[in-house]
This record gives sequence, structure tokens and C-alpha cells, in this order.
Amino acid sequence: MLIGLCEPETEEGQAAFEEWFIDQHIEDTTHCPGVIRGRVFELKGPHLDIACVSKYISLYEVEAESYEEAERILNEWQADPNAWPGRAHHWETAQRLGGMPMKIGGSGWYELLRDYQGPAA
Repeated sequence: MLIGLCEPETEEGQAAFEEWFIDQHIEDTTHCPGVIRGRVFELKGPHLDIACVSKYISLYEVEAESYEEAERILNEWQADPNAWPGRAHHWETAQRLGGMPMKIGGSGWYELLRDYQGPAA
């Protein structure tokens, strides 16, 4: 699982963030070989009045032999402007916006240790 904590660089950059990251980047990344699913969530409220690190969290389920392999494949794929037909549009948006219109509060690869299901499952 690749998890990213991110948000717009500024309040004024919200529209650019939504266009590039939410509307394009999540889908774009799901076209990478080995990616099973990409999801993004927006914070709607704190839990137990604990400070929240980021307004958005992105989750990518990836199938690979190791996180190193997944990282290598993702980096190579993201460097290819022709990786899939929509890739060029995503690159053009980034160029028009002057790069990635967001700040990243953290990102890393996580391995599932246990999976429990609740009564609603």
C-alpha cells in the first residue's frame, strides 16, 4: 500500500490541486502496472480532537514482490509521458500549472500485517 498525505499549497491553489491531483493524478497512477486501486479521501473532521496532519490522504493498492520493486516500476512508469493515452493530458496540466500544485506531508509504502472485518462487512 502506498499512502500519501497531501493538500493544496495554498487556499488559492485549491482548484488547481483538485484538477491535477484529484481529477487526474489518482486515475493516472492507477494505470501503472501492478496498481490494483487508487483512492483519495478528504478529511471531514478530527477524531477525538487529535490534530490531523493532512486534509487529503491517497491510498494505492499495489501488487509487487517488494516495495522496492513497486517503487522502481512506478518511478519508471511516471517518467514515461506515453505510458497510457491520458498520460500526456496529465503532463500538460502539470506544465500549465507550473508543476505539482500541492505539498506532500508524507508518503510511504506500507505492508498489511492483519486484516479484520467488522459487522458491516
